[in-house]
Order: sequence, then structure tokens, then C-alpha cells
Amino acid sequence: MLNETSMKFTDTTFRDGHQSLLATRLKTADMEPMAELMDTIGFHSMEVWGGATFDVATRYLIEDPWERLKRFKSLIKNTPLSMLLRGQSLVGYRNYADDVVEKFIERSAYNGIDVFRVFDALNDERNLEKSTTAIKNVNKHLQLTICYSVTDGGSMGGPIYTLDYFTNKAKSLESMGADSICIKDMAGLLSPFDAYTLFTELKKSIKVPLQLHTHYTSGMASMTALKAIEAGVDVVDACLSPLGLRTSQPAIEPLVMSLKNHSRASGLNLEVLHKASDQLETILKKYKTDLEMPRASIIDAKVLSHQIPGGMISNLISQLRELDALDKLDDVLADIPSTRKDLGYPPLVTPISQMVGTQSVSNILNGKYKMISSQLQNYLKGMYGKSPSKIDDELLSQVDSKDILNQDSRPADLLDPELNNSSEKVKEITENIDDILTYTLYPTTGMKFLRQKHGIDPILKDESQNQIEKSTPTISKNDETKSPSKSSNLKTFNVFVEGQHFEVEVDPVYRKPKITKDDITAEPIKDNNEKSDGEILLAPMPGTVSKYNVQLGDQVSKGDTILILEAMKMENALSSPKSGIVTEISFKEGDSVIKGDILAVIS
Repeated sequence: MLNETSMKFTDTTFRDGHQSLLATRLKTADMEPMAELMDTIGFHSMEVWGGATFDVATRYLIEDPWERLKRFKSLIKNTPLSMLLRGQSLVGYRNYADDVVEKFIERSAYNGIDVFRVFDALNDERNLEKSTTAIKNVNKHLQLTICYSVTDGGSMGGPIYTLDYFTNKAKSLESMGADSICIKDMAGLLSPFDAYTLFTELKKSIKVPLQLHTHYTSGMASMTALKAIEAGVDVVDACLSPLGLRTSQPAIEPLVMSLKNHSRASGLNLEVLHKASDQLETILKKYKTDLEMPRASIIDAKVLSHQIPGGMISNLISQLRELDALDKLDDVLADIPSTRKDLGYPPLVTPISQMVGTQSVSNILNGKYKMISSQLQNYLKGMYGKSPSKIDDELLSQVDSKDILNQDSRPADLLDPELNNSSEKVKEITENIDDILTYTLYPTTGMKFLRQKHGIDPILKDESQNQIEKSTPTISKNDETKSPSKSSNLKTFNVFVEGQHFEVEVDPVYRKPKITKDDITAEPIKDNNEKSDGEILLAPMPGTVSKYNVQLGDQVSKGDTILILEAMKMENALSSPKSGIVTEISFKEGDSVIKGDILAVIS
């Protein structure tokens, strides 16, 4: 039982704190030195895993997320470890089969998770059923979650997200066996007085402990937390001040100080918190580029309109940088409310926020709904659950009506078991069940990571990390013999980093030239020095080739899917520009491409 007077705090520094501000880029090695000190503070729990950490660790940091969890468990012995789980979507961007859900939860518990915070992006209880059963089976704390949202305005109410909506959802989750219930305010939309009203009513209706997770994006989070505390909330999420505020959680130090002489004083030691924050400040010096903001303001009052959550904002900025389109950020944010309305006002939380944000990027760069990701098409079909409100008819017409699910059906019931097939796909690389789950969750980037982890492919520094390695790497003689010889293109540059001088040699490597539509002339494309009347299929944005649906020599019709390009964490089907024969396939599955790369030629 929670103490009825003492205020409890869950620390998010090792997960959502850095997910919100620097796209989850903190490396395990940089967090490890802090872990034992953090364990002495007396947090109710520490959120260290789940959310985007799994994806980012394998995609960008070339780290095994399972090893990160095990490492945290070995260092943090007194504080329960918490994770964020997306219900049937686990830590991915689609619904997975029940066998994957069961095994993932079993392995997460085995490797160190004590508290599972489980939510569904549409607040559809059917998508929580399997994970709820699986967590109960491993005897871990089940925290079921309601995603807080508003319709059009900035306060609770309107046609959908009313006080009754939230209290009825909470009663439903309690009846499913929740050990506690969390209100997840992912975009900082919950205003202080609405928080007081909401938690006052929930305390009357719900017997299990209540927790608040909110973000500082709109500038209200600390005030909202205090009003929730006044209304009787049991636990509040916060993080160390160097990663607090902005799109992250409220800083814990001011909240602890605010309650110091109050009946609900937390009892946490401010001096130890300051020591941990000083340690974090030192670590964050390595991540200056990731912490840069395109706006001067610490708060984003426009969040009450676009409603994009903190973790998604940092990813959106990162993705627009990758597309060389950061100047389009305001246009994208302006498009999001209309796209959300078309989709039936879903709460903007992962994976739905990723789908909506990515669609708005595509709308601005390629035209409204000219390209729709596979995940968004599945949303329109009902594969993610029931939308809170009616989906726009014109948008709904983009999928075949016969593919739209009966709203009474549990979406995951239509999915075949996946683990046996995944085991077969990676059997030449590994038989480790955690590796198999990694591949199942992310077949393209997961396979790439596993090949690197097991020494099949080399590990290359990923430029998307935007981190400057200050130490000079040690190169063995064996490494030197394997390195390529210098070419005549070698250039030497003087580089100055924080007052230090480095002499850097750069040897440009050949890459197929980037081609835009403006570069294509009426002159036929040459293939093996023979003229052809082919048309080029170009990469519309940077991404990874997930799958080619055709082979050289295949006859295709205009509009047929040539390949699946994973871009901005969504899968996009790219179609043939004409009817003809596939005369060139330029990449293989798993290859990274940049905008303008030639993906295929149809003649």
C-alpha cells in the first residue's frame, strides 16, 4: 500500500526525460555511472526502458536494449524498474501477434522490469487484454493507463474527452485487474484546475493508486502536478532538472522543495538530487547538438492546437533535419490538427502520433495524402482499434471497404503467430530468444543490428547520432591492414572543437548521384550503354529499403508496388510510375538511401 500522506515520485531521467529532449540518444555507458547514486534517492520507481529506447538503441546507438535493461537491473537494486509498453504494439509501431506479446513480457520481466505501464494509443481496452494477462502471469505490477487528450480546445470537455469519458475508462481498467492507474498526459494538455477536477473524481471512483505522467510542453506541468497532488494523486512522474521542462517532465527538485513543509512532503534528499543533477550536467556536455532547439521559447503554447507529445517533437525535428526540411516545421505542426480531425481525433501518442506526424510531413512535402504509410492504411482499416470519432469519408475511401474490420472484432485476433517464422529467419545468426524478439519487432533495422551484433557486418558510426567523439580511437595493427588505401581525392581540413584543434583527413567515397525530377531530361536513360525509354523511381525521402516486391525482368503495371521504403519509422509503398519491365534495381533490402536516389528503373 502506498503511504496515504507522503508524496511519491517516479523518475524518468533514464527514459522519457532524454526521449523528450534529445530523441532518446543517451548511451547506456553514459547513464551507468549515475545508476547507483540514483538508486539511493528513494524514488517510488525509475522508468528506464520501453517507449522509443528499444528502437533507438538498435537503429542509431548500435546497442542491445536487452543488455541495457540487464545492466540497469544489476546496478539499481533497491528501486523498482518501470517500462512503458504500448499494449498490443509493445515497443513498436504496429500490433503484434499474441505469441509475441506474451514472450516479450515474459522476457522483459525476466531481464529486470518490475512495473509495466501499459497503454493503448486509442484507449481501446481490447488492445490491453493480452498484455494484462501476460503481466499477471509473471507476477509483476500492472499499471494500466489512460491517454489524456482533448478534442479541439485546450481543456477537458467537448464531444469526446469529457470527465465521464475518463472516469468510465478508469473503472473499466480497474475491473481488468490494474494494480494502479496512470493518467498519461503526453503533450502537456492537462490544465491545473482540470487536473484537480479529474483526480478528485477519480479518487471517489477508483480504489487502486493513481499516478500522473505529464509534460512541460505547454508550460503548465508543475502547476498541474501540484493541483493533482492537492486532489490526492499518489505518484507523479518527474526527472532531474537538467532534462526537465521544455517537452520533458517537470523537474523533480522544485516539486520536492514545494512540498518540504507540507503534509505530503516526499522525504527525498535535495542534496543527493543536486549531486545527481550535477553528474548529469557533466554527461550532457557530449550531447550539445542533440539538445539544440529550433525555437528560443522553452514552452510551446501551440501544443494546445497541434497536441504533439514531447517525445514526438524531438523525433519530428530530427526527421525534418534528415530531410533538410527543418524550415517546414511550422507548416507540419499547422497541418497536424486537420490530419488528426480527419482520422477521428485519436489521442496523439505513439504509435498514432508517429503516424500522424509522419503523414503531416508527407502532406507538406509531397501533397495532401499523396503518400500514405502502410501503418496509417492499417489504422484506416481498424487494425489499431476503434477510432474515438468518425474518420473522414474521403480519407477512408483510400482503402478497400472489404478490408475494413468489424468494429466489434479484437484486431489482434486476426494476426497469425509470428515467433516461429522469426526464428527461422534469423536461425543462421542466432537462436537467442531476445534476439529473435528484436528481429520480430523491427525486421529491417533489427536484422541490420543483429548482423552487426554478431560480427557478420561491420559497425559504422551513424551520423544521425550528431555526436562528436572527443577521444581518439585506438587502432590495432590488424585494423590498419584492413583499412582502405587513401585515394587521390584525399583532402585535409583543420577542425576546431571547443578550442581544441584537430587535423582531419577526408576521403570522399563514391555514391550514386542524387537525382531530382528537375534533373531528368527528355533524353532516354542509358542502361548498359543502350538507350531505353525507362522511367526512374526515386526515393522521396531518406530511409531504408525494407523490401523489394519485384525482381529484374518482372512485368509491372502502373501503380503496382515496387518496394517498401521505411522512412521516419513508417513503411511507405512506392509504386511504379508506368507499365513496363523492371530493368534496374539499384539497392538491396536493408540498404539506406537518401532523397533522390534511384531505386528502380521501369522500361
